[in-house]
Amino acid sequence: MPVAQRFRRRRAEQDEAGEAPRPRLHAVGADVYPDWEAVYRDNVDRVYRLMFSKVGNRPDAEDLTTEVFLTALRPLRVSASVGEVRAYLLATARTVLAGHWRRTLGREITTLDEEHDVATFEAGTVEAGTVDPATFARAEAILALLPERYGRILRLRFLQACSLKEAAEQLGTTVGNAKVLQHRALRQAAQLAEGMET
Repeated sequence: MPVAQRFRRRRAEQDEAGEAPRPRLHAVGADVYPDWEAVYRDNVDRVYRLMFSKVGNRPDAEDLTTEVFLTALRPLRVSASVGEVRAYLLATARTVLAGHWRRTLGREITTLDEEHDVATFEAGTVEAGTVDPATFARAEAILALLPERYGRILRLRFLQACSLKEAAEQLGTTVGNAKVLQHRALRQAAQLAEGMET
């Protein structure tokens, strides 16, 4: 009888007898996390810094980091090696980020700079607040082409890391209006960025 069938049969017999299933034992090697808390503690900064480098503001980076861990919690095995856990978290971060861009920009952006992001994720060296000068110059060029209010909301939200409420106060508008303004500004900025690439 195959192992899987024997296991299911033994499990069914335990259930009928009212026995509690015995916990499975596994050896914990040096390159394996002892529990979920250790997985979180070792990787939360890595995930947050990666997200911050992609979205450029603290509130969104925090929300996306939380989403990565909540998404990864169920399918991820604690018995996986440190490398497997980090690879899975990076893949989950890519998926979460794609969903964020789809919601924010109305289109899915699923590519990350593989070599750079994997290397910095593994090393944990992405510094919050550091921006590549070429990226900054490109962002400034796009912002200069936007209408004034669009450029202002994006500067407040993503360059000055203001919350939506703070940005709305600065613009003298409601939070709902600021949200719509931000959405429209991001869409137009995405179109301008596509135009620059071609």
